Amino acid sequence: MDTIKIVQGDITQASVDVVVNAANSRMLGGGGVDGAIHRAAGPKLLEACKNVKQENGIRCPTGEARLTEAGNLKAKYVIHTVGPRYGMDKKPEKLLTSAYQNSLDLAVSHGCESIAFPAISCGVYDYPPQEAARISVSVCKRPEYSSLMKYFYLFSDEMTAIWTAALDHP
Repeated sequence: MDTIKIVQGDITQASVDVVVNAANSRMLGGGGVDGAIHRAAGPKLLEACKNVKQENGIRCPTGEARLTEAGNLKAKYVIHTVGPRYGMDKKPEKLLTSAYQNSLDLAVSHGCESIAFPAISCGVYDYPPQEAARISVSVCKRPEYSSLMKYFYLFSDEMTAIWTAALDHP
């Protein structure tokens, strides 16, 4: 069974158990996907994020993931993960792999059956999309995640083509 699907569209409209937010370490909203998810989810998401334990203003370190309720989204949960800033963070491939892996682990541990990902770190964090697509697809194909239906919600024709190519040609 094919458990990975590429969708060109708005992740805030995904009918899944969990939507993954490409968050920043403060988890209080931002630009891009993060801002769109916070706007669509409404104030309950921001309140849930404020309740996540923080240390020195950091609620979610790079490569890690945190789960909250989803507010007004169709999903039950939002998993917030912080991807690496390409060219700034050391070992970006390892950190991006961890961001996907930790998100999937949280979804599985909370009994989720479906998850929607954006292109983590490919916006203002400048991760090269082809490399990010290869990493994300390879993590999602691991046998321990075969029970989850995984969706990649991508906004542009270009990103959709890149993820489709990564899925079709590992």
